[in-house]
Amino acid sequence: MKVTERWHSDRMDRDVTLVRWGHYGAPVLLLPTAGGDAEEVERNQLVGHLWPMVEAGRVKVYSCDSAAGQAMMRGEGSTDHRRWLFDAYQRTVAEEVVPAIQADSSAQPVVVAGASIGAFNSLALLCRFPHLFGAAVCMSGTYSIERFIGGRFTDDFYHASPLHFLPGLEGPQLDTLRTRFVVLATGSGRWEDPSGAWEVAGVLGDKRVPNRVDDWGPSYDHDWPTWWEMLPLYLDDLVP
Repeated sequence: MKVTERWHSDRMDRDVTLVRWGHYGAPVLLLPTAGGDAEEVERNQLVGHLWPMVEAGRVKVYSCDSAAGQAMMRGEGSTDHRRWLFDAYQRTVAEEVVPAIQADSSAQPVVVAGASIGAFNSLALLCRFPHLFGAAVCMSGTYSIERFIGGRFTDDFYHASPLHFLPGLEGPQLDTLRTRFVVLATGSGRWEDPSGAWEVAGVLGDKRVPNRVDDWGPSYDHDWPTWWEMLPLYLDDLVP
């Protein structure tokens, strides 16, 4: 029930790995944390906690490498390059990864989900490409990531960062986005900062984009056991 594909992306000038678990069901794309690869969600048991839904044919789970996050963690190239790569990574997911998922699964909108930097990318993908994604589950999100990259602000990063491009979003893209849904789930335990979720909710609310902030409280840390509990609950609500 596990299938792995790899190809070279000219958009990022690096290889892309896409892994699938399951045989039938709604497509769910799990994005890794900052330095994660396509199998991070399996090694850290997140796929295992979704397995009842996979076996029941309710979801097919996919994941791809966190190319931009990996470059950020390694300090690859210049800060301009690392900011450019976040934009290129999101476009690669939209223009290469999602078509591969649709060819393997169905043309229905993909549910995108992730934790930490994966939440940042999940939110960005839904807001940039709402015609491709039906909902985003953003867990323990880090949404102001420019402080981790450093350097000057660039146009590339503007397009990749929801807190920057959402306030000016208008037209058909916003109209479609208003038919989608964003979950902003957070704990308030160790290494968590719920203020990021509330900041995003404020920007989404100003644009009349449906969203909900769920603070699970001080017993939930910025760690995999928190996401093991969160994600199955939200997907159970979002998929048939």
